[in-house]
Amino acid sequence: MKYIVSYSPHHQHFIDIEIVIKVNAVKTQVQCPAWRPGRYEMGNFAGNVRGWKALNEKGEALTFKKLTKDLWEVETANCNELHVFYKYYASDLNAGSTYLDDRQLYMNPVNCCMYVPEYRNEPIVMEMLLPEGYRIACSMKMGTPIKVETHYLHTLTAANYDELADSPLIASPALQLETIQVDKLKVNIWFQGEVKPEWIKLKKDFQTFIGEQIQMMDGCPVDEYHFIFQALPYKFHHGVEHLGSTVIAIGPSYNLMKYDPFNSFLGVSCHEFFHCWNIKTIRPVEMFPYDYTKENYSRLGYVYEGVTDYYGDYLLLRSGVFSEFDYLKAVQQQIQKHFDNYGRFNLSVADSSFDTWLDGYIQGAPYRKVSIYTEGALLAFIVDTFIRSHTNNTKSLDDVMRNLYHDFAKQGKPYSESDYWNIIEKTAGQSCKYIFDNYVNKAADLDVPLVEALKYIGLMMQTAPSKKHCERFWGMKVVEDDGKYKVTAVVPSSPAEQAGISVNDEIDLINGHSLKGNFHDWCSYYGQEQVRLSLVSQSFRRYTNVKPIAGKEFFPSFFVVKIKDATPVQKAAYKAWSRQEF
Repeated sequence: MKYIVSYSPHHQHFIDIEIVIKVNAVKTQVQCPAWRPGRYEMGNFAGNVRGWKALNEKGEALTFKKLTKDLWEVETANCNELHVFYKYYASDLNAGSTYLDDRQLYMNPVNCCMYVPEYRNEPIVMEMLLPEGYRIACSMKMGTPIKVETHYLHTLTAANYDELADSPLIASPALQLETIQVDKLKVNIWFQGEVKPEWIKLKKDFQTFIGEQIQMMDGCPVDEYHFIFQALPYKFHHGVEHLGSTVIAIGPSYNLMKYDPFNSFLGVSCHEFFHCWNIKTIRPVEMFPYDYTKENYSRLGYVYEGVTDYYGDYLLLRSGVFSEFDYLKAVQQQIQKHFDNYGRFNLSVADSSFDTWLDGYIQGAPYRKVSIYTEGALLAFIVDTFIRSHTNNTKSLDDVMRNLYHDFAKQGKPYSESDYWNIIEKTAGQSCKYIFDNYVNKAADLDVPLVEALKYIGLMMQTAPSKKHCERFWGMKVVEDDGKYKVTAVVPSSPAEQAGISVNDEIDLINGHSLKGNFHDWCSYYGQEQVRLSLVSQSFRRYTNVKPIAGKEFFPSFFVVKIKDATPVQKAAYKAWSRQEF
């Protein structure tokens, strides 16, 4: 298959795509992907397609019909070459979308490049007609651009459709690029957008954490890798993994090199690079191969996302990129998310993984589910210390991941849920059935195993009351939105719930006082008194009274600290785990 990509004008956000297909069948089916790997929900990209038509090599129209929402069937009995034409609406700018404006053409081919299923394993050629001065950030192989009047024709090639689908690109005249070499891996670091990278520090930190990952996994699946950053002028944080690259949309770009944003930037970068192994090569059996036409249900999200999230911060600590303070701050955020989410009592992390296709990326029904990222990362830490504690720190979760890479992925084999847990038990020399049964396949609080895991390496959890009155005494979280306060969480059986307050309610009055950025101040002012709130929901106003319950507090803040009188065994375990002195 050959793809010919062009556009004009850019402000309408439509990309023109032509697919040239050699055919020798009476009927030919053309499929548009329904989802993209890395985002385990339906994307229904065919909804962005306009003006779909099919012609033969003579330019004559062919008869076709739509079989499903994203599958076309063309009558090709009397032609040798099928030409499919359509426009794709490219107006979303995030780490997994396709976008066009006067500054760039950004494509995730899995969004917009249709394919013929029986030709999925055939070589791919993509030709792109771009303005002069544009260059391309992409992991596909590229030829030398050829001038065609006022534009340049760029040619990219892929071994098959799966490589094309997994190779996002940015074409722009404003791309910034620096390259580093880590062991045998060439690493390209691209930035698109208004940003001033601090290249010396950035390259040093990337060299360090990339080297740590390659050493840990004893090799890398690719010999060249591309970090492609969409630096946005507003707050944003989103990354998508690919085998030879990652696209990370992050902002605000003007603040990116400052302390907290830069640590977040490093965390997502380390996370996405670890996916080069975990999910892109180490693949669960349910996604081997990917089926782009429907849901690929798996209960292993706590492995392919959760374990990756654990290593995303942990590898920065043990490689020395993160300080102990930086790391514990990141861990505390994960622990806070776990204990703030009462969905942990309603749906297991394995079931929540299965249900990402239902509502995994939106809040959905309050406390219906848990996050495969948060729960999975904490479980990975629990499993890591479990293995270390039963092997005198000679084995760890590293050994499990290396096993999956060398004995499964490199042998062309996917892994199952039982494979994963069998490898853990073999590595630890100890049954971990109680973890699997009670904390993976069962809705549960992780407080007990988490306390044990932290204690093993000389750490402990501490709590402090929330600084916000409505959280501490009413059991209710809010965010300010245009002068009004929107309820985002309500603890079961809390004063807020007993007062009939629900998620998404808006609060605009407290005891008759209008709110102008001062809700929390008024709450503190009234203290333990009963207050009357004015709530707006679905354009209907109602009033309710809320009062703290004596002796009851909610939404405590969690901290992780070192045990002051840690034993020599705990200190040794901490050093083995963190590679730092206690």
